[in-house]
Amino acid sequence: MPRSIVINAGISETRVAVLEGGVLTDLSLERKRHRSIVGNVYKGVVTNVLPGMQAAFVDIGLIKDAFLYAGDFTANVGEYERLMLAEDEADIDLEEGEEPPERDRREISPIEDVLRKGQAILVQVSKESLGTKGARITSFISLPGRYLVYMPQVSHVGVSRRIRDAGERDRLRRLIKALRPPGGGGFIIRTVGEGKGEEEFKADVEFLVRLWQQIQARFAQAAPRTALHEEGDLIFRVVRDLFTAEVEEILIDAEEEYRRGLEYAESLVPSLAHRVHLYEGREPVFEARGIEKEIDKALRRKVWLKSGGYLVIDQTEALVSIDVNTGKYVGKRDFEETILKINLEAVNEVVRQIRLRDLGGIIIIDFIDMEREEHRQQVSRALNRALGEDKSRTNVLEISELGIVEMTRKRVRQGLQSLLMTHCPTCKGTGAVKSPAAITAEVYRKIQAAVADVGGQEVVIRVNPEMAAYFQEEEAEGLELLQRRIQRKVTVQAVQTLHKDEYEIITR
Repeated sequence: MPRSIVINAGISETRVAVLEGGVLTDLSLERKRHRSIVGNVYKGVVTNVLPGMQAAFVDIGLIKDAFLYAGDFTANVGEYERLMLAEDEADIDLEEGEEPPERDRREISPIEDVLRKGQAILVQVSKESLGTKGARITSFISLPGRYLVYMPQVSHVGVSRRIRDAGERDRLRRLIKALRPPGGGGFIIRTVGEGKGEEEFKADVEFLVRLWQQIQARFAQAAPRTALHEEGDLIFRVVRDLFTAEVEEILIDAEEEYRRGLEYAESLVPSLAHRVHLYEGREPVFEARGIEKEIDKALRRKVWLKSGGYLVIDQTEALVSIDVNTGKYVGKRDFEETILKINLEAVNEVVRQIRLRDLGGIIIIDFIDMEREEHRQQVSRALNRALGEDKSRTNVLEISELGIVEMTRKRVRQGLQSLLMTHCPTCKGTGAVKSPAAITAEVYRKIQAAVADVGGQEVVIRVNPEMAAYFQEEEAEGLELLQRRIQRKVTVQAVQTLHKDEYEIITR
């Protein structure tokens, strides 16, 4: 499917939208004051070792100490690759019959045997700080290039599973093994490496090996808590990781960023540099391409389908639930066929929303119940096909008789909602506030308890204007009864600055 990439370079943030067939499927955002640290390499200092958790905390110069799990420090090569490989290369394959050398297959050592407080270690950020959690780090370094990912601490060659042709996979392995530097090191051939020759790979190998040597030299000389290597900006990463032959155009709306993007393209993928264009329209580019509306929709709880059905997406601390509903769609003849049609339509929208919102962790999808087994299998196959386009690693279980799918999805950066939204100061993130009736009853109880200890002739209830109107229109009798019980005058006062569920009680 033809793709296009639209880049909005604003004053405080840069946004990158990926459109497939004109439909928004991915959105990345980077703020100038808070650039992503995933992929950055640091000289860290161990601040605490926790044998009970088999983990350690490491100070790398951020506000919160980073978290280092024992398996990220002494993991075997398979665990290392699974955690550290670039997002779009999450599925790799070892050569059949090939096993990592003994040093790469060792058992995970107890964390207290290999780390001590105050020790300086070389680490790389594998996962952004999310919520209250600090960044996750690893001691196994992974350096992505245009066609390769270099892993200096291992020694085998892997190929992205997205390269499916067996002959091409063998050719690429032989080519990279011949180019491997004398010092060793392992490589993963990225999807964009398919069909490429010795010249492209040789340049990548030389660049990555030189970069690793520079990192090692800096580690020996640098002070603790120092960044030894930082990933490029968002535009650089887009050109390096996303700009393939399938991308028909990269459209950038700012002159300076356009020139920089063009330079990146001419350096990394010169054959496609002519597809980088400057947007010169008067209307903002995200407005002109309909992207702004799609972003607004991606922040809503309810997502409508073209048929009239809809999705309800709820995010909690533990998991994400996605519920599929028939909505306005009633079908024509067969009820089971109607359900199947909605579920199949929902599959593509569910996957699009997962990618667009960058939902991660445990995800539960509740499709409409299907009586026929073949219909459940049809929906399951469609879901797996759609997820095949997702760059992030996913693990999907079989659909249940109730139409429920359990899946997990790896996420290394903050999701769209956490980037663009903040907790409501009124509901504190619950999505609901107390009803006027509940607030009224609470106010009455507080007043009766207060006047028993405080003198005075009058009680003033200060509330939001909407609550003040509720008291006057719905609680006239209640206020009269309250005044008789406490033997004091009760006055309701509207205060614009108070939220709907806030109130103040003043006795005087």
